[in-house]
This record gives sequence, structure tokens and C-alpha cells, in this order.
Amino acid sequence: MEHFYTLQGEGYHTGKAAYFIRLGGCDVGCTWCDVKDSWDAGKHPLMTTNEIVNSAAGNKGRIAVITGGEPALHDLTALCSELHSSGFSTHIETSGAHPLSGELDWVTLSPKKFKAPLKECLLAANELKVVVYHKSDFEWAEKHAAEVGSSCKLYLAPEWSKRDAMTPLIIDYIKQHPQWQLSLQTHKYINIP
Repeated sequence: MEHFYTLQGEGYHTGKAAYFIRLGGCDVGCTWCDVKDSWDAGKHPLMTTNEIVNSAAGNKGRIAVITGGEPALHDLTALCSELHSSGFSTHIETSGAHPLSGELDWVTLSPKKFKAPLKECLLAANELKVVVYHKSDFEWAEKHAAEVGSSCKLYLAPEWSKRDAMTPLIIDYIKQHPQWQLSLQTHKYINIP
């Protein structure tokens, strides 16, 4: 769908230079999705793996974030291999609703209520990022936190349109449950892609 060089705006790697590769196609359908244009893969031009990696390699940062839509709908084996050959660390942002492919160095799992994550994806997660849209999402977050590995980083993120209402609730929750951390969409606050 698009690709661009920017800073990672959320989660464990916030503030690091990263090349984002946003793949088209998504069958999860979050009502509050901020990239609904990504849902229909057929609306976007095809690029070869080589074209994507060459574009990424023109930048100094060596983190490549594969996102979507739902990037796990695609076989990422060749893309990850070529990115590694060019010195990149490969990160994915996924709902976990589909099997992972390719050699991934960091898995950000953001499960959605609309389509449950696979057990294998929960176990592969380096970070669990739960979007908080409603107070009931805290209980839902704990359910998934119990299913990830013990070294997985735990993040609660306010849904952007409800950030003013949800952020104070998240702060209070984290103070009572310090295994969680706050993740804000800093890229939206500083107005970068």
C-alpha cells in the first residue's frame, strides 16, 4: 500500500528510525482502523520484493516494520530474507489472526476482538499491544497477557479517537498493574507518518 522512512511511534521501539512497509489486505476489519484504505489489496500497485528492499536500503535506519492491513496474510519469507541480506532487523505488527512467515526479529501482536489471535502468534510475540477502546478492554488485555511468553512486553494503548477518555483510565490501571506499560501513538502527536 505504501512505504516510508520515519520514526517508530509506539511500543518498545518508540523513537527509533524505521522503514515502514504497509502491505494491502486485511480481513480483521476493526471499526476504528486508521488505515481502512489498506483493507483491499487490489487497490494498490504491486511491487517486487527487490523494489521494496532497494527503497528501504536508501535510508540509514536498519529496522524494517512490516505492517498493514494484516501483513500475515502474505508469505513474508522472501521479503524478510532480502531485508536481512541488506542488514535490516525485521519487525511485524500483526493481529495474530494468521500464521506468521519469514524470519522475524520482533513480533508486535495487537489482538483484535473481531478475529482471535492464533496460539502460535501469542507465543511468538515480543510485545503485546492492546488497544483500549472501552473499559472492558482491560479484562480482555489480561486474558491475552496470560497467553503470551513470560518475556513478552505488555502495552496498553488508547484508541486515538478516545485517547482523552481512555488515557487517564490506562494510567490508573497501570499504577495498579505495573507489569503493563503505556504506549501512545507519538507519531500522531508530532505529526509524522
